[in-house]
Amino acid sequence: MTPPRGVFVGLATLDVIHRIAAPPAVNQKITSSAQFVAAGGPAANAAVTFAALGGQAVLVTALGDEPVADLVRADLARHGVEVHDAAAGTVRPVPVSAVSVVETTGDRSVVSLDAVASEATPPPDLDDVLGGADVVLVDGHHPRLARAAAESASRTGRRVVVDAGRWKPVMADLVPWASDMVCSADFRTPGSDDAETTASSLIDDGVPTVVTTHGGDPIRWRVGTESGAVDVPAVTAVDTLGAGDVFHGAYAWFSTDGESNLTDRLARSARVAALRCSVVGPWSWIEHVPSLDFRKR
Repeated sequence: MTPPRGVFVGLATLDVIHRIAAPPAVNQKITSSAQFVAAGGPAANAAVTFAALGGQAVLVTALGDEPVADLVRADLARHGVEVHDAAAGTVRPVPVSAVSVVETTGDRSVVSLDAVASEATPPPDLDDVLGGADVVLVDGHHPRLARAAAESASRTGRRVVVDAGRWKPVMADLVPWASDMVCSADFRTPGSDDAETTASSLIDDGVPTVVTTHGGDPIRWRVGTESGAVDVPAVTAVDTLGAGDVFHGAYAWFSTDGESNLTDRLARSARVAALRCSVVGPWSWIEHVPSLDFRKR
């Protein structure tokens, strides 16, 4: 049986990650206890997760021909992600994220460029890339790519998941094409004061399914006039970098299972994200995926 195919459209970065005992003071130099260099970015992390769960993962992004881009491509290929580079043949800055993870809490801080204002244009074969997709996820980076992918996928009846970590100008264009908006608790639509009014606003704008994650607190969901919550597993968090992206990639994966309902999909995705938080390092958690229990509860 051919595994599900997910197409992920958005940001890929190079992450330089240090584990530290505590954040440095002004002008202080500190020594980290561990260092990792890996591909990152919302869409890229979600694609790696989709591949780790057994899917065919394709990332549409804009990297170009800088040496840093080669590092990103190599790491994604190592984790089973096929990369379609809309910036191939050009030289452009590849976002490099400076990441610090506090050992005692797993909390992370990130300094990076992003691609919210990117002018990258859709590759000529975008419709072909999307043609075999069972699910398409867009993160709002590289706006022209995001708009084109969301519209094309929606018009051909494919599930379009929008990773709504924070409001970006392109979100207004993505909402009409979204089948699922998966939002962080900090995501706000213009004029909304909190996560609840944001979810209501998205439902009123015609989004069929709105999901809001709240870290270790229950996940809230809205479908039309119905709503509910799903508990997340309690774990000792040692590394939260990319946990939301992992949740989105798992959500995309479980969305391809026609036999699961929304609450089951959310519970399973939360187990994957919790696993990621419980393991040090950007990709070390993947080797523990076979131990996860995805039976309905």
